[in-house]
Amino acid sequence: MSLKQQLKDDVKTAMREKNIVKRDSIRAINTMIKQIEVDERKELSDEDIIKLIQKGIKQREEAVTQYSEANREDLVAKEQEQIDIFVEYLPKQLTDEELENGLKEIIEQVGATSMKDIGKIMGQATKKFAGVADGKRINQTTKKLLS
Repeated sequence: MSLKQQLKDDVKTAMREKNIVKRDSIRAINTMIKQIEVDERKELSDEDIIKLIQKGIKQREEAVTQYSEANREDLVAKEQEQIDIFVEYLPKQLTDEELENGLKEIIEQVGATSMKDIGKIMGQATKKFAGVADGKRINQTTKKLLS
């Protein structure tokens, strides 16, 4: 089953169960998908949808930070609930150990020895770990391995 179909089925289930947070979160994802499909006149693949969900998570994490600074705990909780639901639709994320091992392989292949080579590593790593580790985590782990 495609991710798009799973989202459609899950929104129906959430509506039947009167799970408002889940329903609204899935609708937000569907809105992002529909926006791209209409604007670019193309059908999105599961990989494209995963990238959109990651982007949505990132936006909500930024909102959580801003709401926290403004002492709006009610809005922080709402955004965090949406993040938790968005994460359900991402592939299983790599553990820190799995990510480190994968990065060590890339570092060996590229022959990286210092922080100057981080660009070469990041280029390959972001392709290899697309969907299973976000760029920020890849970058932090790479820096730790190179230092």
